[in-house]
Amino acid sequence: MRLDIHRRRARLVARHHLAGTASDPAQAAADLVVLHATDPATVFLSVLARCPSASVEDVAKVMYDDRELVRMLAMRRTLFVVPTDLVPVVHNAASLEVADRQRKRLVQQLTTIPTDPELPADVEGWLLSVESSVEQALAERGSATAAQLSADEPRLRTALLPTSGKKWDVKRNITTNVLVMMAAEGRMVRAQPRGSWTSRAHTWEPASSWWPRGIPELPDAKARLVEQYLRRFGPATVADVQWWTGWTLGATRKALAALDTVDVGCGLVMADDIAADEPAAPTAALLPALDPTPMGWKERDWYLPEDSRPLFDRNGNIGPTIWWGGEVIGGWAVRPDGTIATSLLVDRGAAAARAVRDAADALQPRLNGTPVVPSFPTPLEKQLRTA
Repeated sequence: MRLDIHRRRARLVARHHLAGTASDPAQAAADLVVLHATDPATVFLSVLARCPSASVEDVAKVMYDDRELVRMLAMRRTLFVVPTDLVPVVHNAASLEVADRQRKRLVQQLTTIPTDPELPADVEGWLLSVESSVEQALAERGSATAAQLSADEPRLRTALLPTSGKKWDVKRNITTNVLVMMAAEGRMVRAQPRGSWTSRAHTWEPASSWWPRGIPELPDAKARLVEQYLRRFGPATVADVQWWTGWTLGATRKALAALDTVDVGCGLVMADDIAADEPAAPTAALLPALDPTPMGWKERDWYLPEDSRPLFDRNGNIGPTIWWGGEVIGGWAVRPDGTIATSLLVDRGAAAARAVRDAADALQPRLNGTPVVPSFPTPLEKQLRTA
């Protein structure tokens, strides 16, 4: 079997719910494997685009009351929202390796960079002591902000001092480094934010309150994660899988070798999942910056416009995109007053333009007047937002 671009796009539309076919926020998230959470707003906007019946409040309920989704640092050292039943897979396949690198980097910094106050010779032992104290403080509080934890354990305020005159080299404390590392190790959880649904400041909770028995070990976690990815994002090339997971080429090939896959010309799919999706009538979808769909592949020419530069920042982060029938045809932005502005980079006719306007009109009131500014503004998003 060979999958042409039209059927590949049809597969994307169906499996990523770009026609708004997700029944609830949990399904919208699970059918994308994970949701990007670098920008808190992305989580909500990704769900709203796929689940027309959901509100911002519904998404928050699923995350913080029902605990069906949890924030985790995982693939590519990126923050994601993960379905709770997939947590053991993501934790063992990606988070633990990220945590190990975070720990080594922090120990190296504490050893080689001047600190205030100065640290004892046994830096690793000192760090373990700090972590133990933080865990105890968090257990006693049940939920805490970073500021509260650093008040309980003042050593969290230990600062790395500048070693050069460069603008970026400034005094910075280790609070975030330590908490992020402990969360990646599965000892803490990012919980409810302080403020609105776009807030980047979250409280922390003990991991034991989410997983009383701990997160189970899974020796085959990497293969399981790749299978989940291929069932939602396949066809995908080896380069796509390696990029999405953030693994080495060797680790990627080893995980793929454990699976029964088939090459359909433009990439791999699971051998029991080769049925083609017939193209349906095209629909419009407004996906947020860093949405899992446009960020799902390294090789993206098959769904991007010929000139996609206005949609990306200098580091390759994608901004808000407009989709039509499985391809990107433009971009959009939320203005400071909460209104939505759109711009089409590709002409797909009057029906497409009308559908985009309707999609924007339907989304705007669901944002409750909240302005949204991506962490990584792109040329088109910034132009639309500030016009």
